[in-house]
Amino acid sequence: MNKIGIVLVSHVYEIAFGLQRLIKEVAPDVPITLAAGLEDNGIGTNAETLVTAFEENQGQILFAFYDLGSAKMNLELAEELTDKTVHLFDTALIESAYTAAALLQVAASEQEIIEQLTALKIK
Repeated sequence: MNKIGIVLVSHVYEIAFGLQRLIKEVAPDVPITLAAGLEDNGIGTNAETLVTAFEENQGQILFAFYDLGSAKMNLELAEELTDKTVHLFDTALIESAYTAAALLQVAASEQEIIEQLTALKIK
């Protein structure tokens, strides 16, 4: 069975870091990596940071959650540069990442989690 990890993508490091702290309270065993902010502590995302977050995550399957549209564009680019399976969710960042992590912690299946998150899709 492939391990599933979570990647949090935000334009602001503190947002992703705070969400990671929150999630670790309910899902301490779920691998989480961050791709947030720019190297100079600026606001933004980039594909290179995302590829690093993908590779550093222990999961072979990754659930990726993002805050704004340009982060999605970088996620789609980074997805092409990794061998890992990446599921990109167009859902509310906090609620969906928290839900996925809680379900992973109790060993819900990949498909069960995808079904739950599909209901949270932002249209």
